[in-house]
Amino acid sequence: MSIIQHAVWLYHRFPLSYRDVQELLHQRGIEVSHETLREWCMKFGSFFAEELRHRESRAGSRWYLDEVCTSVNGVRHWLWRAVDEHGFVLDILLQRHRDAEAAKTFLNHLLAEYDVPEVIHTDQLRSYGAAIRELPSLINVDHQQVISTARCNNIVEQSHRPTRRQERQQQGFKRRRRAQEFLRLHARLTNLHHHTRNSVPAATRRSNQRVAFRTWSMITAGVA
Repeated sequence: MSIIQHAVWLYHRFPLSYRDVQELLHQRGIEVSHETLREWCMKFGSFFAEELRHRESRAGSRWYLDEVCTSVNGVRHWLWRAVDEHGFVLDILLQRHRDAEAAKTFLNHLLAEYDVPEVIHTDQLRSYGAAIRELPSLINVDHQQVISTARCNNIVEQSHRPTRRQERQQQGFKRRRRAQEFLRLHARLTNLHHHTRNSVPAATRRSNQRVAFRTWSMITAGVA
């Protein structure tokens, strides 16, 4: 199982292809085909993502929502993302549309997992306002819209970057369901390693990395 957990971690943690991971394992004397690596990620990815989500700390009281255009097998989709004020990813959802119904679907996904926030920050997309007005649980939430997401909504904009790197490495997403499963675990691993960034002292970063590694080992240890 240590080989499986390490291979899945490599693929979702860094902008690597299956063949890249295959080569890294081969360098360590482990011969695994890229087809087997794909099967491991498909079989265990959702389970690992759910286990990591259950171990995350309580979400903040401010939600930052944004959507970016992406392609799945040549068809335009919208990648809806929500993060809290600490920069932790709350949810990612691929949808075909960018209308009020899509915004409502995304908000319902969030409300099924998290407490109602105090503030919701979005860009000027009218779909957000329409969806928020239709959901009774959000009637008292302060909805703040910003003019420039690049300047005022920087938290969620920064959160898009790792996903974009992975998307480029994979040369785009091929299947919607597979892309959604990949993004779920990718987001959870990004959260797991949130405190291992270079902006903290080296000793603190190494300590946080050890905690992240132990957590990953714990949630993957029972899978055979």
